[in-house]
Amino acid sequence: MQLIVQHLSELDAAAEQLLQLGQNHQVWLFEGEMGAGKTTLIKALCRQMGVVNVVQSPTFSIVNEYVTNDGKPIYHFDCYRLRNEMEAFDIGIEEYFDSGATCFVEWPERIAGLLPSDAWTIHLRVEEQNRIIETL
Repeated sequence: MQLIVQHLSELDAAAEQLLQLGQNHQVWLFEGEMGAGKTTLIKALCRQMGVVNVVQSPTFSIVNEYVTNDGKPIYHFDCYRLRNEMEAFDIGIEEYFDSGATCFVEWPERIAGLLPSDAWTIHLRVEEQNRIIETL
C-alpha cells in the first residue's frame, strides 16, 4: 500500500490508516533516509494511539517508553547510533520485542539479525514536497 502525504495536516489520517492496516503487527520497522519523516510519522501514530507522554526521537537514549491513556506501553527505538547488533542485544531489545507491547524501530537495518520475522516494514521517502509512505 502507498500513502502520499502532501501536508502535515494529512499525517494523522495517514497514521490512522496505518494503525488499521498494521493492527496485527507488534513490531514496526521504519526505513528511510535521514529527514524522510520517520520520527514525525511515529509521533502521529502515538497521537492516534493516545500516548500521554511527549514523543521525541530516542537518538541518544536508543529507546523511549511511552504510555497510552489506557496504560499500555509503546517502545520507540532509534538504532542509528548503534555500532553493532551486540549493543542492541545488551539493552535487551529482544525482551522489548517479546513483551507484547507495540515497538516502533527506526534504522532497523542496523539490527537486522535481531528483528522478528513477523515485523512490519514501513518505508518513507520524499518526492518533491510529498512524503511517500509504503508498507512492505
